[in-house]
Amino acid sequence: MPQPSHDPYQVLGVAPSASAAEIKAAYRTLVKQHHPDAGGDEHRILALNAAWEVLGDPERRQQHDRLRQAPRGVPAAAGSPRPSRPASGLQHDDQLLHWLQQVYAPIDRLLGQVINPFPAQLRALSADPYDDLLMEDFCQFLQQSQAKLEKVEQLYRSLAAPRSAQGFSLSVYHCLSQVQDALTELERYTMGYVDSYLRDGREMIREAKRRRIRLQEERRRLEL
Repeated sequence: MPQPSHDPYQVLGVAPSASAAEIKAAYRTLVKQHHPDAGGDEHRILALNAAWEVLGDPERRQQHDRLRQAPRGVPAAAGSPRPSRPASGLQHDDQLLHWLQQVYAPIDRLLGQVINPFPAQLRALSADPYDDLLMEDFCQFLQQSQAKLEKVEQLYRSLAAPRSAQGFSLSVYHCLSQVQDALTELERYTMGYVDSYLRDGREMIREAKRRRIRLQEERRRLEL
Protein backbone atom coordinates (compact mmCIF):
# COMPACT_ATOMS: atom_id res chain seq x y z
CA MET A 1 0.00 0.00 0.00
CA PRO A 2 1.47 3.43 -0.92
CA GLN A 3 2.40 5.62 2.01
CA PRO A 4 0.42 8.84 2.40
CA SER A 5 2.20 11.97 1.22
CA HIS A 6 3.47 14.45 3.77
CA ASP A 7 3.97 17.23 1.21
CA PRO A 8 1.18 19.74 1.96
CA TYR A 9 0.88 20.65 -1.72
CA GLN A 10 0.24 17.01 -2.62
CA VAL A 11 -2.14 16.58 0.32
CA LEU A 12 -4.28 19.49 -0.92
CA GLY A 13 -3.81 18.58 -4.59
CA VAL A 14 -2.42 21.96 -5.61
CA ALA A 15 0.74 23.06 -7.39
CA PRO A 16 3.54 24.83 -5.47
CA SER A 17 2.74 27.88 -7.58
CA ALA A 18 -0.91 27.95 -6.45
CA SER A 19 -2.25 31.23 -5.12
CA ALA A 20 -3.44 31.66 -1.54
CA ALA A 21 -7.04 31.74 -2.80
CA GLU A 22 -6.57 28.48 -4.73
CA ILE A 23 -5.07 26.78 -1.68
CA LYS A 24 -7.91 27.96 0.54
CA ALA A 25 -10.53 26.80 -1.97
CA ALA A 26 -8.88 23.38 -2.29
CA TYR A 27 -8.70 22.97 1.48
CA ARG A 28 -12.34 23.92 2.06
CA THR A 29 -13.52 21.63 -0.73
CA LEU A 30 -11.57 18.65 0.60
CA VAL A 31 -12.62 19.29 4.21
CA LYS A 32 -16.28 19.22 3.23
CA GLN A 33 -15.71 16.07 1.17
CA HIS A 34 -13.79 14.12 3.82
CA HIS A 35 -15.15 15.47 7.11
CA PRO A 36 -16.31 12.68 9.47
CA ASP A 37 -19.77 14.28 9.63
CA ALA A 38 -20.07 13.48 5.92
CA GLY A 39 -18.75 9.94 6.35
CA GLY A 40 -15.13 10.83 5.64
CA ASP A 41 -11.91 9.53 7.14
CA GLU A 42 -10.53 11.17 10.29
CA HIS A 43 -6.89 10.50 9.33
CA ARG A 44 -7.42 12.18 5.97
CA ILE A 45 -8.93 15.18 7.74
CA LEU A 46 -5.96 15.45 10.10
CA ALA A 47 -3.62 15.41 7.10
CA LEU A 48 -5.63 18.15 5.40
CA ASN A 49 -5.62 20.20 8.57
CA ALA A 50 -1.85 19.84 8.95
CA ALA A 51 -1.32 20.87 5.32
CA TRP A 52 -3.53 23.93 5.75
CA GLU A 53 -1.66 25.00 8.89
CA VAL A 54 1.48 25.19 6.76
CA LEU A 55 0.17 26.56 3.47
CA GLY A 56 -2.52 28.80 4.97
CA ASP A 57 0.11 30.82 6.84
CA PRO A 58 2.30 32.92 4.47
CA GLU A 59 5.38 32.75 6.71
CA ARG A 60 5.15 29.01 7.32
CA ARG A 61 4.54 28.41 3.62
CA GLN A 62 7.59 30.46 2.71
CA GLN A 63 9.72 28.52 5.19
CA HIS A 64 8.37 25.21 3.85
CA ASP A 65 9.16 26.26 0.27
CA ARG A 66 12.75 27.13 1.23
CA LEU A 67 13.26 23.74 2.88
CA ARG A 68 11.51 21.97 0.02
CA GLN A 69 13.83 23.50 -2.55
CA ALA A 70 17.03 22.90 -0.54
CA PRO A 71 19.23 20.03 -1.84
CA ARG A 72 19.04 16.84 0.20
CA GLY A 73 21.68 16.65 2.89
CA VAL A 74 22.02 20.41 3.20
CA PRO A 75 21.28 21.53 6.75
CA ALA A 76 18.59 24.13 7.35
CA ALA A 77 19.72 27.73 7.49
CA ALA A 78 20.81 29.12 10.81
CA GLY A 79 17.89 30.31 12.81
CA SER A 80 15.48 27.76 11.35
CA PRO A 81 13.36 26.16 14.08
CA ARG A 82 14.45 22.69 15.10
CA PRO A 83 11.95 19.85 15.33
CA SER A 84 10.22 20.09 18.65
CA ARG A 85 10.67 17.30 21.16
CA PRO A 86 7.62 15.54 22.55
CA ALA A 87 6.20 17.63 25.34
CA SER A 88 5.86 16.22 28.81
CA GLY A 89 2.40 15.86 30.29
CA LEU A 90 2.67 19.20 32.07
CA GLN A 91 4.00 20.97 28.98
CA HIS A 92 1.22 19.43 26.91
CA ASP A 93 -1.43 20.70 29.33
CA ASP A 94 0.13 24.17 29.21
CA GLN A 95 0.12 24.14 25.39
CA LEU A 96 -3.49 23.00 25.25
CA LEU A 97 -4.64 25.59 27.77
CA HIS A 98 -2.72 28.32 25.94
CA TRP A 99 -4.33 27.38 22.62
CA LEU A 100 -7.81 27.22 24.13
CA GLN A 101 -7.40 30.64 25.73
CA GLN A 102 -5.59 32.43 22.91
CA VAL A 103 -7.24 30.87 19.87
CA TYR A 104 -10.47 29.02 20.61
CA ALA A 105 -11.94 31.46 23.17
CA PRO A 106 -11.76 34.58 20.96
CA ILE A 107 -12.89 32.56 17.94
CA ASP A 108 -15.94 31.33 19.84
CA ARG A 109 -16.74 34.87 20.95
CA LEU A 110 -16.51 36.25 17.39
CA LEU A 111 -18.62 33.43 15.95
CA GLY A 112 -21.25 34.16 18.59
CA GLN A 113 -21.28 37.83 17.54
CA VAL A 114 -22.30 36.68 14.06
CA ILE A 115 -24.60 33.75 14.87
CA ASN A 116 -26.55 35.12 17.83
CA PRO A 117 -27.78 38.45 16.35
CA PHE A 118 -28.81 36.85 13.06
CA PRO A 119 -32.45 35.97 13.97
CA ALA A 120 -33.16 39.55 15.08
CA GLN A 121 -31.52 40.94 11.94
CA LEU A 122 -33.61 38.64 9.77
CA ARG A 123 -36.83 39.56 11.59
CA ALA A 124 -36.11 43.24 11.03
CA LEU A 125 -35.55 42.69 7.32
CA SER A 126 -38.66 40.50 7.02
CA ALA A 127 -40.86 43.49 7.88
CA ASP A 128 -40.25 44.68 4.31
CA PRO A 129 -37.32 43.17 2.38
CA TYR A 130 -37.81 45.77 -0.36
CA ASP A 131 -37.38 48.69 2.03
CA ASP A 132 -34.05 50.30 1.14
CA LEU A 133 -33.20 51.29 4.71
CA LEU A 134 -33.95 47.84 6.12
CA MET A 135 -31.91 46.20 3.38
CA GLU A 136 -29.06 48.64 3.98
CA ASP A 137 -29.03 47.73 7.68
CA PHE A 138 -29.01 44.01 6.82
CA CYS A 139 -26.15 44.47 4.33
CA GLN A 140 -24.19 46.38 6.96
CA PHE A 141 -24.68 43.48 9.37
CA LEU A 142 -23.33 41.09 6.71
CA GLN A 143 -20.30 43.31 6.11
CA GLN A 144 -19.53 43.53 9.82
CA SER A 145 -19.95 39.77 10.08
CA GLN A 146 -17.48 39.21 7.24
CA ALA A 147 -14.94 41.39 9.05
CA LYS A 148 -15.38 39.27 12.19
CA LEU A 149 -14.87 36.07 10.19
CA GLU A 150 -11.64 37.48 8.75
CA LYS A 151 -10.41 37.93 12.33
CA VAL A 152 -11.45 34.34 13.06
CA GLU A 153 -9.36 33.13 10.10
CA GLN A 154 -6.35 35.10 11.38
CA LEU A 155 -6.75 33.68 14.88
CA TYR A 156 -7.07 30.15 13.56
CA ARG A 157 -3.83 30.47 11.60
CA SER A 158 -1.97 32.27 14.38
CA LEU A 159 -1.17 29.14 16.42
CA ALA A 160 -1.37 25.47 15.53
CA ALA A 161 -3.48 23.35 17.84
CA PRO A 162 -1.70 20.73 19.97
CA ARG A 163 -1.91 17.24 18.49
CA SER A 164 -4.49 16.13 21.06
CA ALA A 165 -6.80 18.98 20.00
CA GLN A 166 -6.44 18.68 16.22
CA GLY A 167 -9.85 17.05 15.81
CA PHE A 168 -11.42 19.77 17.94
CA SER A 169 -9.56 22.42 15.96
CA LEU A 170 -10.87 20.97 12.72
CA SER A 171 -14.44 21.12 14.03
CA VAL A 172 -13.87 24.79 14.89
CA TYR A 173 -12.82 25.45 11.30
CA HIS A 174 -15.78 23.50 9.97
CA CYS A 175 -18.10 25.72 12.03
CA LEU A 176 -16.37 28.79 10.60
CA SER A 177 -16.80 27.38 7.09
CA GLN A 178 -20.51 26.89 7.71
CA VAL A 179 -20.91 30.55 8.71
CA GLN A 180 -18.85 31.73 5.74
CA ASP A 181 -21.02 29.74 3.34
CA ALA A 182 -24.14 31.13 5.02
CA LEU A 183 -22.98 34.71 4.52
CA THR A 184 -22.23 33.97 0.87
CA GLU A 185 -25.81 32.75 0.35
CA LEU A 186 -27.27 35.73 2.23
CA GLU A 187 -25.23 38.19 0.17
CA ARG A 188 -26.58 36.53 -2.98
CA TYR A 189 -30.07 37.06 -1.63
CA THR A 190 -29.47 40.77 -1.12
CA MET A 191 -28.44 41.12 -4.76
CA GLY A 192 -31.42 39.38 -6.33
CA TYR A 193 -34.07 38.58 -3.69
CA VAL A 194 -33.96 34.88 -4.60
CA ASP A 195 -35.73 33.16 -1.70
CA SER A 196 -33.68 29.95 -1.98
CA TYR A 197 -30.52 31.87 -1.08
CA LEU A 198 -32.17 33.28 2.02
CA ARG A 199 -33.56 29.89 3.01
CA ASP A 200 -30.19 28.14 2.54
CA GLY A 201 -28.33 30.87 4.41
CA ARG A 202 -30.75 30.68 7.32
CA GLU A 203 -30.41 26.89 7.57
CA MET A 204 -26.62 27.13 7.44
CA ILE A 205 -26.62 29.64 10.30
CA ARG A 206 -28.84 27.30 12.32
CA GLU A 207 -26.49 24.40 11.68
CA ALA A 208 -23.51 26.58 12.63
CA LYS A 209 -25.26 27.42 15.89
CA ARG A 210 -25.71 23.72 16.65
CA ARG A 211 -22.06 23.07 15.82
CA ARG A 212 -20.96 25.92 18.11
CA ILE A 213 -22.99 24.48 20.98
CA ARG A 214 -21.38 21.06 20.47
CA LEU A 215 -17.95 22.70 20.44
CA GLN A 216 -18.71 24.47 23.71
CA GLU A 217 -19.76 21.16 25.27
CA GLU A 218 -16.57 19.50 24.04
CA ARG A 219 -14.53 22.44 25.33
CA ARG A 220 -15.91 21.85 28.80
CA ARG A 221 -14.76 18.24 28.60
CA LEU A 222 -11.27 19.54 27.82
CA GLU A 223 -11.23 21.61 31.03
CA LEU A 224 -7.80 21.45 32.65
